Amino acid sequence: MDTDVIIVGARPAGSATAIALTRAGRRVVVLDRARFPSDTISTHLLWPGGVAELRRIGALERVEAVGAPRLPIGMATSDGVTVRGRYSTVDGVDFGLCVRRGGLDAALVATARESGADVREGSKVTGLIVESGRVVGVRYADRDGTSQELRARLVVGADGRRSTVARLLGVQEPYRRKPSGRACFFGYWTESRPDWRDVAVQWRTDAELGTAFPCDGDLVLCLLQPPESRASDFKGDTVAEYLRTIKAMPGLAERLRGGELVGGIRSATGIESYFRRSSGPGWALPGDAGHFKDPVTAQGIRDALRYGRLLGEAAAPVLDTGGLDAALLEWERGRERDCLEVYQWTNGLAAGEPMTPLELELFRKARARDGLTTRLLDVYSRTLRPGALAGPVRGLSLAAGALARGAEGRQDVLRAFSRQARTMVTEALERRAVRRHPLPPTPPVRASC
Repeated sequence: MDTDVIIVGARPAGSATAIALTRAGRRVVVLDRARFPSDTISTHLLWPGGVAELRRIGALERVEAVGAPRLPIGMATSDGVTVRGRYSTVDGVDFGLCVRRGGLDAALVATARESGADVREGSKVTGLIVESGRVVGVRYADRDGTSQELRARLVVGADGRRSTVARLLGVQEPYRRKPSGRACFFGYWTESRPDWRDVAVQWRTDAELGTAFPCDGDLVLCLLQPPESRASDFKGDTVAEYLRTIKAMPGLAERLRGGELVGGIRSATGIESYFRRSSGPGWALPGDAGHFKDPVTAQGIRDALRYGRLLGEAAAPVLDTGGLDAALLEWERGRERDCLEVYQWTNGLAAGEPMTPLELELFRKARARDGLTTRLLDVYSRTLRPGALAGPVRGLSLAAGALARGAEGRQDVLRAFSRQARTMVTEALERRAVRRHPLPPTPPVRASC
């Protein structure tokens, strides 16, 4: 073998996998068609749980040097109800970060190189080498365009939603998928409100959703997630519709007042959340290549870092044994068990609908009760399960509170409660099935692909 592990893709999932493997003394080659620093479409917010993953792989100091401010405060506003609070500490981290991908990914690549990984930029994978149904290497074009072959015990596809490795393996079609009800449009603004520089904020107005996250370069990331049905409104004059949507959200407009939009608007429409088969003989898919959630809950980078690191830690001890494929399968099953409930919760928030009376009642209770806002934020940070705040007992309590308040129509409250109850049952059954039944089979890998 030319090396122990080949990783296709050097961004969060690939770098985290490489760092875990090299720490264990394994030889790793990372191939990426980009040359860093290199931007990519991403909302790039990390809650404390994600920042803690940066610390675990030894990249936090280098990432913070990019210049993004620490965000110890989270805030959300809808229908005049505002909740604001601080996060629980995760392994010594009590703040979020919003780092633009050019700087973030370059810092991760530098950390992977420092750990001992051989990172080859400008290298485009064109095929897999398969022997007796097992992936044993890749074909790629190097930065000079010369065709190369490289062999290893394990090939990791950490190359994103449009994964070349997943396509070559024949697993690009998800076995679980959910189209989003929201589109994404984002741009950067010059900072005009330094007093808001430590706060990550979300606004909801009817079905519209907008955020303001301070980031590096003394800028603010403003992400809009209108209902997918409104994506066509942005096609004519994207900037004009982006600005009009901000103006229709008074709190967001006030947050950005005095700042200037820098550069153009980037977009993602037709978004789909999914699980793909992510392990097989001699291969694995961490990051978005194997599992993706709508950006409305900003979980992607955290999961790429975490499950890349866990993949490396699982594979390193068994690369020379017959236990590699079993270890990869257990890693994949563990990720599915860990992520399914958050996937379900994210799909609910990505429905592109106004907040329900029960959600608004939860905001009201959080505003009035110490500690509940932190628990809300902890769901985003992944230190608390979504079900801990949205179980049957709390649903009844929220419905009772909304009915007693009389702020919404009685029928609206009852419909929201009935819908939530049905959803909880359906999702619980799905999670139970995952615990009881194995993953669907993977297709056999072709001898030449």
